Amino acid sequence: MIKGLLSVLLVLVVVTSTMGKPDKTSEKPAVKKEKRIPQTLSRGWGDQLIWAQTYEEALFLARSQNKPLMVIFHLNECPHSQGLKKAFAEDKEIQKLADEDFILLNLVYETTDKHLSPDGQYVPRIIFVDPSMTVRADITGRYANRMYAYEPSDMTLLQNNMLRAKKLLKTEL
Repeated sequence: MIKGLLSVLLVLVVVTSTMGKPDKTSEKPAVKKEKRIPQTLSRGWGDQLIWAQTYEEALFLARSQNKPLMVIFHLNECPHSQGLKKAFAEDKEIQKLADEDFILLNLVYETTDKHLSPDGQYVPRIIFVDPSMTVRADITGRYANRMYAYEPSDMTLLQNNMLRAKKLLKTEL
C-alpha cells in the first residue's frame, strides 16, 4: 500500500514539474532594453541635495524653514546649462552651502511668477528668493544684459552670492 502511494506521489511530482516548465519553442526572443538612469529632482545638479518639486512647495519650505530659496532655470539640451550644471555639481563648497543653508529648486520651464524673470526669460539663470517671498533682484551675476546668468567660470561669484543671500537673510529679517 505504501509503495502504491509513493508511486502515485512520484508520478504527480513528475507531471506537475513538467507542466510548469515553459515550452522552449514558444519563447519570444528577449528584447534588449537600454538601461535608463531614473530621473531625480536634481536633474544632475547634485543628487545628494534635497530639491523641491514645485515653486509653491519651495516657497513654503523657504518660509517654514527660514532659509533662502535658490531657483535655477535651465534646459537639458542647452550647452550653457549643461556646463553650469557640471561646474555646480562638482564644486564641493557650493554643494555644501546649498545643502546646509538653502531650499533648492531647478526648473526646466518658466513659472507664472513674473518676478522670477525681471530681465527676461533666458537660461541658465539663478535667482534668489528670501523667506518673505521677495525676489532678491540685488543679487546678480556679472552681466548687465543677463543679470542672473552664470557661467561655469563664475562659481566663485555664485558662491559669494549664496553667502550674500544667507547674510542678508540674517540682517534683514
